[in-house]
Amino acid sequence: MFDPQRILQQVLGGGHDAGDQDNRKRGVSTDTLKGAAFGGLAGLLLGSKAGRQLGGSALQVGGVAVLGGLAYKAWQNWQAQQGGQASAPAENIKDATAKAEGTTFLPSQETERNELSLTLLSAMISAAKSDGHIDADEQARIFSKVDESNLAADEKGFLMDQIRKPLEIDAIAAKATTMERAAEIYAVSVLAINADNPAEVEYLDKLASRLKLDRGLRMNIESEVKSAALSA
Repeated sequence: MFDPQRILQQVLGGGHDAGDQDNRKRGVSTDTLKGAAFGGLAGLLLGSKAGRQLGGSALQVGGVAVLGGLAYKAWQNWQAQQGGQASAPAENIKDATAKAEGTTFLPSQETERNELSLTLLSAMISAAKSDGHIDADEQARIFSKVDESNLAADEKGFLMDQIRKPLEIDAIAAKATTMERAAEIYAVSVLAINADNPAEVEYLDKLASRLKLDRGLRMNIESEVKSAALSA
């Protein structure tokens, strides 16, 4: 059965037990360590140190939940600053995720959560390809990791198709139907880039422009990604 949350969870470094309905909703495995080997794909797709460090949090609270919580915290800080208030105190990703539950950042409806997972997967893979380093050899390495996973055949096919696609930044930006969704797309893109790579930084600049992100919101997202990685 095609499960977008399951795919995102695996890519970020965790397993998934489709038999546990409560955990299935959150994208969390009941035996998180068993899927950790597939986290090697995160090392290939997530260019930032922050992205790789967040794998542990993804194991604990779920892939889409981690990303929703990150964007939610950045959004709340930005809104506070807009109103002349101080940013909220630092909190770990699990607490931020709990607050994001049921909001636009982390919808409770399964269909909406699945759609969000697909959007974030596409955005992450697009950012990972932005420096052009995923050539034929790199694709072969990634596909090998995909084959090692316990994903279903159609889930593996989806990932491979996304990796093969040409870079389409406008198509990614078009998925941002709300500013909250734009914040999530940008957050997962930050995780997938290497800040020392000029081509990837240029991609982020272009994406932020097409998403029409406020500069303050963008800075808050980048800050939250770094903070979350340090506390992971």
